[in-house]
This record gives sequence, structure tokens and C-alpha cells, in this order.
Amino acid sequence: MRLLLFLAFLVVPVLEIWLLIQIGSVIGGPATVALLIADSLLGAWIVRREGRRAWQALQEALQSGRMPNRELADGGLVLVGGALLLTPGFFTDVFGFLCVLPFTRPMMRRLGAWFFERRVKRMAAASPYANIFPPRPDAGAPHGASPGGPVVHGEIIREDRD
Repeated sequence: MRLLLFLAFLVVPVLEIWLLIQIGSVIGGPATVALLIADSLLGAWIVRREGRRAWQALQEALQSGRMPNRELADGGLVLVGGALLLTPGFFTDVFGFLCVLPFTRPMMRRLGAWFFERRVKRMAAASPYANIFPPRPDAGAPHGASPGGPVVHGEIIREDRD
């Protein structure tokens, strides 16, 4: 994970600068800056709108008494997308818009769930406590079911020793 973060902080800025130079050489410097400003303004407007919607959905879920899984994920994606949209550059803006737009957010939510599920499983397997509590053989069995075969009913009689 550290290597991935290191590469992200190294490669993404270089990619952003390269992309800015390429776009600037095609449409010119002032037009590139104007495009970045317009991109940021559009992103801020969408983040504000979608953030408000995510907040309202979260409040409705809490008021109805259900667990707000999707709403919390949407709020997190809007937050991450807003941070990416604030970062100057076109590459980060693409990923920011993917996180913020309502029709691409479900795809990003599934991608995030897949990533975090893999990460949690890997961390649990690497944990020093992974083998202390092995999975029970009756985990998932209906209540009252026997894990080891048939049940023999009987009576326990204790004799007191004096």
C-alpha cells in the first residue's frame, strides 16, 4: 500500500503536468487556464448540489431507522470527488467527476466496496490475531443445529462429595 501511495504521489503530478502541457500546446496557454477555471467552477457547483442531495438522503435514512450504508458511501464519494476536483489538473478532474456525478457514482461505489473488501480480508489474514479465533464449524448453521452430528438427549446427575 505504501508503494502504491508513493507511486500515486509521484506519477499523478507528472501526468498532470504532461497533460497540461499537451493541452496547452494544442489550444494555447490562456485557453488551458480558462478551461481549468471553468472545470473547477462546474465541479464546485456539482459537488455542492450532490453534497446537499447526499446529506438529505442520509437524514431520511436515519429518520426512517434504517442503516444508511449507501448514503454514507455516496457522501464519502462526493467528499473525495470534491477534493479531486479542487486539485488543479485534468486527470484528477476526470476521477473527481466520476465520484461526484450521480450516474457514475454507483460504479465507483461498487469499485470502492470491492477494494475495501479485499483490503480488509488481507489485513485480517495478516493480523497476529487471525488464528486465535478460528471460524466456528457451526457458523451459519441455524440456531439449535448440532455441528457434530445427531443430538443425544440425556440428564446430568451430580453427586456431591463430602
